[in-house]
Amino acid sequence: MFRWRKQAAAPVPAAPPAADSVEFLVHLDRRYRRPLTSYFEKRIRESYDIDDLVQEVFIRLAHRPNFENIEYLEGYVFQVAANVIRDRVRRRAVRHASDHDPLENCELPTNDFSPERVLQGRQLLDRALGSLLELPARTRHVFVLRLYEGMKQEEIAASLQISVETVRFHLRRAKEHMARGLEK
Repeated sequence: MFRWRKQAAAPVPAAPPAADSVEFLVHLDRRYRRPLTSYFEKRIRESYDIDDLVQEVFIRLAHRPNFENIEYLEGYVFQVAANVIRDRVRRRAVRHASDHDPLENCELPTNDFSPERVLQGRQLLDRALGSLLELPARTRHVFVLRLYEGMKQEEIAASLQISVETVRFHLRRAKEHMARGLEK
């Protein structure tokens, strides 16, 4: 177990009254921010996390109701810092952080909503709708029931009182026509 040495440092100020607690935290920040930063720099590889870890120490100190029973404030502050590191290691282990790929190496799709892309999408939709409207009414009806309503071929045949083969014929006809219309 690690023990903090007693130092002849300035005595811990008495517990601040509620109005002075902010001033006390400002005092702690001025006194310990640099030493805490150095402490974390020696123990943490990811330099981008250091400011967050220092801030976590001050958050934990701010949540403490009083400091009256702390004999050595500096030792206490650095014990909180050690606990912050321990908690960080535990969180990373639970989340299997070492198994994750860095985001910089991932090939993620970009937000490709450029005006040209939107225009192309609209034009494609217009061609599809135009092709759909060019179909004979019965073929269009069969196609819509199958593709957009999700009905099975047998259900379509029963509801329209036609054979399943006729449903297949209309679907094949609609698909071929739609494909040609989208190729334009």
